[in-house]
Amino acid sequence: MRILEAQNAVLTNVEVHKFLSDQAKQYQAEKRRGPSNLETLRDEMLKYFDTSPNPLSQKPLKYDVDAIPVLLKKLRPYKISKGECIMVVNMRPSNTATLNAVLEDMENRFNEEQQEAIINIIIEVLGEFPPPAEEDEDNVMDTTEEGQ
Repeated sequence: MRILEAQNAVLTNVEVHKFLSDQAKQYQAEKRRGPSNLETLRDEMLKYFDTSPNPLSQKPLKYDVDAIPVLLKKLRPYKISKGECIMVVNMRPSNTATLNAVLEDMENRFNEEQQEAIINIIIEVLGEFPPPAEEDEDNVMDTTEEGQ
């Protein structure tokens, strides 16, 4: 394997997931295996993407690579940086607290209406990511008290 252009582009998690999934399907169709370290890396990355609370763990996935340009176009009026857009796609924030972790200096850059509008655009284009199922707290306490 050769690197043709180092650091040519920054990829979102969904783009990496699509590439790795497509590569795995291609290798299966050709009935061949790549180098063992490549197979291990691909398997571990796909397992990471498919594990909750990663937004890509939602099945069926509400968006694909084609949604990224749509999202960028709709967020353009808010002057969100490229790095922030990548984080938005990777994290799919669905509330202002999570969005605040993604957008630098959000409270000074955007008023509350703009923050809600950004959240609504993200949910419209990427879909809402359901919160993780909460464990039953009584069950957790029972397990802790019994030492299991």
